[in-house]
Amino acid sequence: MAASKLVVSILLAIFAMALFNFIPCVQAQELAPAPAPTSDGTSIDQGIAYVLMLAALVLTYLIHPMDASPYNFF
Repeated sequence: MAASKLVVSILLAIFAMALFNFIPCVQAQELAPAPAPTSDGTSIDQGIAYVLMLAALVLTYLIHPMDASPYNFF
């Protein structure tokens, strides 16, 4: 009699653990969709444009030195 009570209580404990494991699955929700990309490439294009403009400015000052200017800046 004591052995059957032990077996029943062990089986009941296993059933309860399995039930508690599957209860959260009932309330599961679908995953949220992925957010839209924050950059559509225009900021990258703008960064490249700024680098190219800076390179053009540096080349302009290298090609036309300050002493070729008729103005006396410094």
